[in-house]
Amino acid sequence: MDSTTTTGNDAGPPEFRAFAAARSHHLIRTAYLLTGGDAHLAEDLAQEALGKLYGNWRRISRMANPAGYARTVLVNTFLSHRRRRSSREHVTDTFAETAAPPADPALRVTLLQALAELPQQDRAVLILRYWEDLGVEETADALRLTPSAVRSRASRALGRLRTRLGEQFDELARP
Repeated sequence: MDSTTTTGNDAGPPEFRAFAAARSHHLIRTAYLLTGGDAHLAEDLAQEALGKLYGNWRRISRMANPAGYARTVLVNTFLSHRRRRSSREHVTDTFAETAAPPADPALRVTLLQALAELPQQDRAVLILRYWEDLGVEETADALRLTPSAVRSRASRALGRLRTRLGEQFDELARP
């Protein structure tokens, strides 16, 4: 058998398998925040993003920052998913089970609810800027926006969060 032939159990080139194993948890966590706490949709989006990367892995693996590109693909996958008519789902007040309880469940639930109420582009800006700790330029590149649009969306979205959280905001912001 030729050494380049793959079997049905093979998940692609070893370099891609290593990349996917190293980055999948990070992608799922980011998708979880983007979806407003929907763990199942987050896993689906991360898997779809990895599928898109797999198709172009030769080109992507030669990039300077394949992880950044993967994050951009994930955000674009999230945004296109929200635009599809078939993605209309009814939000419920139940959350997916977690293996370990978070440090402060009330804070987590409150912030996830507040994030879920933001428009999708504003939510994406906040998550990339403040959760992923990207700069304005990197966020602008990932979302195909101008840096000034990123700054204005971030400011507007933070204002909406402050309004939504009200008095809780000061308590939540304290360490």
